[in-house]
Amino acid sequence: AAAGGGRSGTAAEWGGFEDNMQGGGSAVIDMENMDDTSGSSFEDMGEMHQRMKEEEEEEEGEAGAAEEEDGEFLGMKGLRGQLGRQVADQMWQVGKRQASRAFSLYANIDILRPYFDVEPVQVRARLLESMIPVKMINFPQKIAGELYGPLMLVFTLVAILLHGMKTSDTIIREGTLMGTAIGTCFGYWLGVSSFIYFLAYLCNAQITMVQMLSLLGYGLFGHCITLFVTYNIHFHSLFYIFWLGVGGLSTLRMVAVLVSRTVGHTQRLILCGTLAALHMLFLLYLHFAYHKVVEGILDTLEGPNMPPFQRVARDIPVVSNAVLNTTAKAIALTL
Repeated sequence: AAAGGGRSGTAAEWGGFEDNMQGGGSAVIDMENMDDTSGSSFEDMGEMHQRMKEEEEEEEGEAGAAEEEDGEFLGMKGLRGQLGRQVADQMWQVGKRQASRAFSLYANIDILRPYFDVEPVQVRARLLESMIPVKMINFPQKIAGELYGPLMLVFTLVAILLHGMKTSDTIIREGTLMGTAIGTCFGYWLGVSSFIYFLAYLCNAQITMVQMLSLLGYGLFGHCITLFVTYNIHFHSLFYIFWLGVGGLSTLRMVAVLVSRTVGHTQRLILCGTLAALHMLFLLYLHFAYHKVVEGILDTLEGPNMPPFQRVARDIPVVSNAVLNTTAKAIALTL
């Protein structure tokens, strides 16, 4: 009964479904169309999916090839970029070194500036002090650590030597020989200062190189006075008076300063004796031997002094006059 009831229910439902199908044919057609459309859409989706997958694979392959090509290109480009950076770094280093040299030069000039920063009043006072020996040698005497005054004195001594060569009987060729005078004066100032500083170091004297240059430079003030006077007034007795008086005072000043800065009698004797001998002998050399040495150097380099070539009118002999007169008469008779 249950089965029969189930079948009857199913048959009733089936009958109703058939009635509906017969009554609504358009609905069945629509369902069939819908089923066909749904099937075709699934197939289209599969084809589209397959096509998209193939396109993705193609794109991946093309992307891989492009990446390889880009990698090779970027490798060359990276190499060129690295070379460019190296060249730029080298140029930067060269410019940096040049700039550092310029700044270091300015820094060196800035370091030397305090040694030339002095007032004219101070220079005048130190010039006068260079002629007055100190009496107190029990404690170190103060030395001016500036180079303006000594440098000007060296140039003044150069000018005085050139003036003495003009006023003497020395024949000057090739200009005024300023190079010889500059070499002599600067050579003495720098050379003797370095030598005395070396001796002071050995003798344990408390003095620096700049102080030694300043001390010896101001010591040349006596030489300038002595040579300027004796080049214009040519008396040997006057020179010896100035040599012992003016030159001796400036030498005693330097000796006293060195004595006050040196400990030990032997060290003082060696250091001060050497300085005094060199300073006084240099003044004798400038007065007596400098011009002769310069003239000897000129003779060695250019040969001895020869008088300039001059044309002298010569007398015509009497025989030549007679020949000329006879020739003139013969020509006159012929004409």
